[in-house]
Order: sequence, then C-alpha cells, then structure tokens
Amino acid sequence: MDKNQQGIQYMQEGKWEEAAKIFMEAIEESPDDAVSYINFGNVLSAVGENEKALNFFKKAISLDENAAAAYYSAGNLYFENENFEEAKKMFEKAMQKGLQSSDNFFMLGMTLVQLDQIKLALPYLQRSVELNDTDAEARFQYGLCLAQSELIDEAITQFEECLKIDENHADAYYNLGVAYGFKEDTVKALEMFEKALDIQPDHLLAGHGKKLMTNGNTESK
Repeated sequence: MDKNQQGIQYMQEGKWEEAAKIFMEAIEESPDDAVSYINFGNVLSAVGENEKALNFFKKAISLDENAAAAYYSAGNLYFENENFEEAKKMFEKAMQKGLQSSDNFFMLGMTLVQLDQIKLALPYLQRSVELNDTDAEARFQYGLCLAQSELIDEAITQFEECLKIDENHADAYYNLGVAYGFKEDTVKALEMFEKALDIQPDHLLAGHGKKLMTNGNTESK
C-alpha cells in the first residue's frame, strides 16, 4: 500500500494526524505529484483549516491542470464559505476535466440553487439522482427544485422516493404536505404535516401547515 492509499485509510478511520503526516511524507518524496497535495488539502479541510486547504488544492492544479478532484475539493470550500460564484466555476471545471460523479453534479446543482438559478440547477440535480439513486438528500433537493419550478407532481414523486430511503426525513414529509396543499388535497396535506411533526415535534413550518389545514385553508410554496 502506497502512502496516499495509507493516508486515505487513516482519513476513513478519522485519524487525521496520521493521515496528515503520511501525506506530507508523500509530498516530500514526490513534490510534483498533484494527488498528494489534494489528499493533504482534504485533511486540512476536514479539520477546518480551509484557507490552508485551498492553497494545497491550488498547488495541485498548478501541477496538473486536469486534476478534477482538486477543482471539486476547492468548490466545496468555496461553497462552505458562501462564495457561490467561485464554487460554480470549480464544480464546472471539475466536470469539464472528467469528474462525472453524482457528488459533483449535486454540488453544482446546489450552488446554482444558491445563485437563484433554479432552472439551470434542475438537470444537474436530476443527473445526481440518476447516478446515485439511494442518496436521500439528493432526492429531497431535486424535489425542492422541482417544486420551486411548479412541477408539483414530479416533486411529489421525488419526496416519496426520498422517504423510501429515509423514512424519518421530516422535511420531505413537510414539503409533501405543501405540495398536496398546492393541489388542494387538504386531507393528504394534513396527513403529511402530522407525519413530519411525529418525527420532529418542533418542526415549526409543519406545525404552521397543520394549523392552516385544520382551519380548512391550503398553503402553497
């Protein structure tokens, strides 16, 4: 097992100091290998050293402009820091360099959502779900995006698929309630709000939705 593989194993075990040490050894042995810089950057990111991590990703890109994983990791940092324009550039660059992963499509979609570019986000979130159909959060966010585009029936399908994966996803039940309220199905909407509250009794939005349904009104989103 080479040093990068060993370091990744340490990361998976949460042994950050051991991982950092072995990645630094890998960098010293092969200072022109972009992979070691990406891995060390990921360790720094995991322990909250974001600025230092970004420098390592930039170094990796300077060594190998086709290092798709470096663009993806940098994109995550920019997203975390709410620099969505830069995050978008990084995720797009990662895709152009060949990173066709569900995670990259998901993060690009979420970045576009943050930039209020809902229609542009839809195909990326859809692709993320296609590549990983067991990701409950991707299903949920895709459903939200569909709902915001007023594709209510399609949104309902995605929220239901989300709940097949994670039956305790209170927000999925809440948004199903909103969707059924939009369709003026008061009984179904009330049922969904109650399920959300069963899972999360302090879910304020679900509580508000239940109150509206109980009063015979509907809520749209």
